[in-house]
Amino acid sequence: MAKVKYYYDPETLSYRKIEAKKSETLKKSVLWVLGAMLIAFFGFIGFSQFLMSPKERTQKRELENLQLHYELLSKKMEESSNILTELQERDNNIYRTYFEASPIPEEQRKAGFGGVNRYKHLDGFDNSEMIKNVTKEIDVLSKQMVVQSKSLDEIVSLAKEKDKMLASIPAIQPVKNEDLKRMASGYGMRMHPILKSWRMHNGMDFTAPTGTPIFASGNGTVKKAHRSSTFGKVVYIDHGFGYETIYAHMNKIVAKRGQKVKRGDLIGYVGNTGRSAAPHLHYEVHKNGRPVNPIYYYYGDLTPEEFVAMQKASQQKGQSYD
Repeated sequence: MAKVKYYYDPETLSYRKIEAKKSETLKKSVLWVLGAMLIAFFGFIGFSQFLMSPKERTQKRELENLQLHYELLSKKMEESSNILTELQERDNNIYRTYFEASPIPEEQRKAGFGGVNRYKHLDGFDNSEMIKNVTKEIDVLSKQMVVQSKSLDEIVSLAKEKDKMLASIPAIQPVKNEDLKRMASGYGMRMHPILKSWRMHNGMDFTAPTGTPIFASGNGTVKKAHRSSTFGKVVYIDHGFGYETIYAHMNKIVAKRGQKVKRGDLIGYVGNTGRSAAPHLHYEVHKNGRPVNPIYYYYGDLTPEEFVAMQKASQQKGQSYD
């Protein structure tokens, strides 16, 4: 029962009952109703999870867990993509360059997937976009890894062949000639000693006494060992990897056709056979079927100073010995 309040009226010298105004009563009623509604609302929010069924609570936890794992997976895929990009750059700019292999085109590495409806089967879920994005990222990353894996397999194969290639490329002088002034003629246009006309001299002439040993300048197989009207007694060695060497005007051939030789093996002796003006060795290096300057293939034999001296001597134009 509500308490009744009174006030003292000095005019009547008596206590009168305090009457509540209707506006005040209405105001209090509204505030009371609003307060009750707020309490009910927040109470519902606070206890809503207790009102969920066990299945709903499980699904809610799974969704939260899925979102967390998605964020972690996205971060890991980004890190993996960065590592793969760095590996691709090293692959193209270091590994493939070192082994003289063509770089893999960017279009091949970054090629996408065909078909606009490739991920249509992932539509219709609450988190379809999230699932589709993750699936696309995984597909792209997987394809790039396949391309890179094949590239590394090729690099491994090239690396295994590298030692063989280095041993096969011509790298030493075919005659042991300490006096570089005895190199009679270099690569280029020279006056032919017999035909008396300027002709392209495709090799280098080393003057040496008859019987001076001649050595293979790299590992390979003797392709020819015979006598010709121009080169006289001559040996051709196929070194593989596009390289071939020719040793002409020999006095005696030691190597046999089909024989496997190694760099430094004796293959014959200096002579004056064929179209030759004096005892010497005419030596040629061919790359992919074309003659090249042999001076660039003595790196296993000459010091930088000796190379410069030989280069100067080889550039002197004059008469060749064949």
